Amino acid sequence: MRDLTDLIIVVTGGTQGLGEDIARRAAQHHAAGLIICGRNEQKGQRVAAEITESGCPTVFVPADLASIDDCRTVIRAADERFGRIDGLVNCAASTERGSVDDATPELWDRIMAINLRAPFFLMQEAARVMRREGRGGSIVNIGSINAHGGLPNLTVYSTSKGGLMTLTKNAAVVLGADRIRVNCINVGWMFTPNEDIVQRAEGRGDNWLEVADAQMPFGRILRPPDVSGLVMWLLSAEGAMMSGAVIDFDHQRIIGAYR
Repeated sequence: MRDLTDLIIVVTGGTQGLGEDIARRAAQHHAAGLIICGRNEQKGQRVAAEITESGCPTVFVPADLASIDDCRTVIRAADERFGRIDGLVNCAASTERGSVDDATPELWDRIMAINLRAPFFLMQEAARVMRREGRGGSIVNIGSINAHGGLPNLTVYSTSKGGLMTLTKNAAVVLGADRIRVNCINVGWMFTPNEDIVQRAEGRGDNWLEVADAQMPFGRILRPPDVSGLVMWLLSAEGAMMSGAVIDFDHQRIIGAYR
């Protein structure tokens, strides 16, 4: 089930949070090789070494995805190390706050560069390798439920994720003839180490997670393994007939329980 045997997968943001969980889970599902990237080289090298020791060759590529050159370097590293790419997971993102009232041009440009421009150029480069090899492939974009409008202090972030939804649908049409499928998961509120930092910085207290979990209809907010399991399905042959889908992964929406 969800077998990734013989597949080479690139995971952006694979050094922490959801991206790290996706990378580790891909190794558990027998991926043949992984490329992960991020800005923290010490953390990236540690995660890559641990996954490699588990039996899945993994390469860390230091990258700031606000740079188009770095985006291209990530894909080139995968091609040079493994000779092909079978899957790309665009997980890296900036969740910086910025509203209609207070967002600066610099914030706008930075978030759009990381959250929307980077996935585009990563997809472009990965698709070229996939087309060359003629094996098809799977691209999974990690979006956000905020793409449907979003919270007041996430105007810029929400706009970038709305763009990612449209990009997913368009790319699925363009790449479908090459059996390259493109899907998007709009993730709801999820606990990660970074989310913990953000919530504490916003004054929600040490027990914010306990309070948030208690408010949820299914008893808790999301955790990375909830989402990474769906990513495995979309990367695997089991998901071979799905492309152009945008999946809202957020049980809060069924009762309108936005934070």
